[in-house]
Formats: sequence, C-alpha cells, structure tokens
Amino acid sequence: MKDEFRFKQFSVKQDRCAMKVGTDGVLLGCWAEGGENILDIGTGTGLIAMMMAQRFPNAHVDALEIDSSAACQALENIAQSPFKKRVSVVEESLQNYAASVCGECNFSDGMYDSIVSNPPYFINSLKNPNAERAKARHTDTLSYADLFTGVAKLIKAGGVFSAVIPVECEDLFCSEAFLHGFFLTRKYMVRTVGHKMPKRCLLAFSKQRSGTIDNMDVCLQNSDGSRTDWFNEKSSEFYL
Repeated sequence: MKDEFRFKQFSVKQDRCAMKVGTDGVLLGCWAEGGENILDIGTGTGLIAMMMAQRFPNAHVDALEIDSSAACQALENIAQSPFKKRVSVVEESLQNYAASVCGECNFSDGMYDSIVSNPPYFINSLKNPNAERAKARHTDTLSYADLFTGVAKLIKAGGVFSAVIPVECEDLFCSEAFLHGFFLTRKYMVRTVGHKMPKRCLLAFSKQRSGTIDNMDVCLQNSDGSRTDWFNEKSSEFYL
C-alpha cells in the first residue's frame, strides 16, 4: 500500500491513518451533493473533504474525525492542499460534536446543507486486531442510530445526507434513516464489473420526501479493466 496517493489537485498521505484511500471514498467524493456548508463525518485522511472542497469552490467543509492519528494526518494533508482555507479538521466524536454545536448555537434548522460519510459498517463481525482500523470499520463507536441522530441534529431542512455502504448493510441503514425522519432520494447500486453483483450502495437522504427516487445501477470497470464512461466522467477531474 502506498504511503501517498496523488490526485490532480492534491495529495493524500496515509501512513498514519488506519483507513487508506480506496474506491469507496472516491465514489462518495465524486457523487455526493454539496452546498455552502458541508460536513464530512469520519474524514480519515481528509480525502472526501478535499474532494468536496474541489467540486464546490464556494463551500466550507468541516472534516470530523474521532481518531487522533487520523485527524493529524487529515490536518497535514489539507494544510498542503489548495483548500486549506476552506476545510477545517475537528477531532471529536459525532455525538459530542452534534451536542456541542447545537447547544452553543441553538440551531433550529440545522447547520449543514450537505453531510457526507463513509461510515463504520461492520456490526457483528470479528474485529481487526489493529485498534485504529477496528474503530474506523466497526460500529462500536458510531452506530447507525448514533449516526442518524447526529445527522438529524446538524442538517438543514433542505439538506442532503450522502453515504457509501456495503450492499448487505442497505436494509438496516435505510431502516435507521426512516426511523430518524429521513427519506431516500437517490440510490446507486455499484458493480465493480458488469458480470458481478453490486458490492456497494451510494445512498442520499433528505428530511423532505421526494416524489421519485433517482435509482441507478452503475459499473466501475469495463471488461478490459478500463474505467466505464460513467466512472470516468465522475472521477476524471481527480485521477491523474
């Protein structure tokens, strides 16, 4: 695994971060809806936060991270990027951050137009022996219920929450969203190659019910290993 991953406008160092640069993060950063104020929950290396800052040049992005090593790495990556004045790293849990922000500012309509997250998703599985990696991938420190509780407090009435999750987690994730007052607005099932079943879901939710759901089945690679037209269109402004 490379210690540094280079994109067109920024680089991502990842030697001190448990969760490395991967397709999930790139997918979400390419796909998620934006706004003037964006929150990235569990920023890790800062990849998604910087992608959102690049795509939405008038936005301010808060990059939230509970792990100290990852938060320091994100701060370093962002400080060396063109977006350092528009992306802020916050070392805090979502639970504490939502309580402190809403308590201090008394937001009646939330704070963020857009919230994005590549959240922990393993629920009842064998943990990785690496404590930082286990924290990043398992829901012990951020359950789906806690995630949607925090998002519900922080998002504006017309805001959109976007996430990438494994296909097998979709039903539970969407059920938790509904229990917290969210409605599904977009759902993209992502296949690595055309002949395989989808492995990931890109999901977007809003507190406002949508008349129709933007529902698509997309693929990342052609049979020769090249990017599909869809993925190339989404990612070409980032990949070298």
